[in-house]
Amino acid sequence: MICYLSMKVFQKNAELQNELFELRKKGVSVGLVPTMGALHEGHASLVKRCVEENDVTVVSVFVNPTQFNDKNDLKNYPRDLKKDCELLEKVGADFVFAPSVEEMYPTPDKRQFEYPPVSTVMEGAHRPGHFNGVCQVVSRLFYIVRPGKAYFGEKDWQQIAVVKCMVKALSLPVEIVECPIVRDDDGLAKSSRNTLLAPDERAIAPNIYKTLVMGVKYAKKHSVEETHDKVVETINAIDGLDVEYFAIVDGNTLQEVKNWDDSERVVGCITVYCGKTPIRLIDHIKFS
Repeated sequence: MICYLSMKVFQKNAELQNELFELRKKGVSVGLVPTMGALHEGHASLVKRCVEENDVTVVSVFVNPTQFNDKNDLKNYPRDLKKDCELLEKVGADFVFAPSVEEMYPTPDKRQFEYPPVSTVMEGAHRPGHFNGVCQVVSRLFYIVRPGKAYFGEKDWQQIAVVKCMVKALSLPVEIVECPIVRDDDGLAKSSRNTLLAPDERAIAPNIYKTLVMGVKYAKKHSVEETHDKVVETINAIDGLDVEYFAIVDGNTLQEVKNWDDSERVVGCITVYCGKTPIRLIDHIKFS
């Protein structure tokens, strides 16, 4: 265990659980913010909300290998625990849980999580096994920390929906709290992957959100299909950007809508490859 002025960093499950056990005897509420590190203002906003709504805030920092289906993506994922801890102490986190892979997975996790159709469309279709890995690590964190509330950013819209399905299926006593996207001044959604963008790539990346905003205005006088095609064509016309998918869906079921009145909560979810490397960026916008 490493101690900062007002924050403790744990690398062992048992040590964190023992600390939380003693606090729970005093009746404190515990909130959890699961992260993979490389923290930014978006993560900070989740932690601040957790601090406001709970007596104790735990932040996990763990790059989970089971949710990566690309070994190079896992290898290149940014890591800087020292910098992460400095940010977390400033925003009021009480405990940081930063386990090794061996600590989190002492034996291979062979559990299978599948919640169709929510987990099988969009990211589920393009990244086989991704959400199974997400559910493996998030469920383990819930069992270790036993939070009353867990905080997730809306940038990963589908992930929230999948985690909610898992919580319901496993009857876990945790409330999933959705938190708004935090964006840079130019509209680019805050993401750990943004640090991997070269300057010229960073310069064109804001066109993703700019086009989504245009799409919402365009949708007022055009069909779902026309809006979908307009957004994809506009982004693909920009040198260095390539749309992997853009889906206009019911915000709860994640099933594609054909008409704007098919759902009271219509969301456009997009994934775009940026640059020569390329870096995979996700975003979404609400149509209703």
